[in-house]
Amino acid sequence: MKSLLAILSITTALTLPGLAMAREVTLTTNLKNYGGDGAYLAYYVTDANGAYVGSLWLAGGKARYYEHLSGWYRATGGDTGEISGITGASVGSGRSLSVTLDLADTLFDAGYELHIDAAVEDMRDSPSEVVVPLTVSGSGQAVQGSRYIADFNYKL
Repeated sequence: MKSLLAILSITTALTLPGLAMAREVTLTTNLKNYGGDGAYLAYYVTDANGAYVGSLWLAGGKARYYEHLSGWYRATGGDTGEISGITGASVGSGRSLSVTLDLADTLFDAGYELHIDAAVEDMRDSPSEVVVPLTVSGSGQAVQGSRYIADFNYKL
């Protein structure tokens, strides 16, 4: 699945004309066998000051559960317009999710961080379960999650 990250590309294009190139990035998330329902996962980017920049992907189809992705929900005010066209099904226990999308080159090695919030019905929410700086050298490096995510990596 491919999705153009319009918010980040447009923002970058407006602030750095002529330099806004994009690269294909694959996000791979492997879940632990936590024994519950499918996990909702929100992937979003913050800048060097921790301010929300944009949403990359949301796994989980029922908007009524989005408030449990508390970091993402707080940053966006639960605005489903932030995820229009970039959603997929929840991810089952022990399963994997791989998403390929285009990210602006200017997001790498510039202080931006990728966050993944996780939530599972009838279990504890896990805001910022994974937080990883977007760097070229971080490509392919596995990062462990804190509750539901076994590991996550991105590849350029």
